[in-house]
Amino acid sequence: MFKGISNFASILKEAQQIQGRAQEMQAKLGQLRVEGSAGGNMVVVQASGLQRILGVKIEPSLLKESDVEMLEDLLVSATNQALEKAAQASADEMAKMTSQLQLPGLSEMMSKLGLGGSNGEGPTSNS
Repeated sequence: MFKGISNFASILKEAQQIQGRAQEMQAKLGQLRVEGSAGGNMVVVQASGLQRILGVKIEPSLLKESDVEMLEDLLVSATNQALEKAAQASADEMAKMTSQLQLPGLSEMMSKLGLGGSNGEGPTSNS
């Protein structure tokens, strides 16, 4: 009976540690900055690790050319690139957090969800 209570207390303590790590990860991702660019850096989109667009820079010459369709395409491309980098940064942070946990089967589950491990092509941080 006491063994069960001891196991429960251990699980509860681990859950509290996970919650703390998750909060730390959210804060870290909120501070992380990644950029996507298109048209040879004529359009640059900055995003946070939480996949929020923070800013857009457009080369002034693009505005003078009045090729709206090209500008729209460049904005979409740069935005998608920034969001992909932010998603990868988030997955990398999740992998780091879960690798520290000693829960059986967690790594395998995270891998199946596409959240485990890194392919070595991490995002570029711009702090």
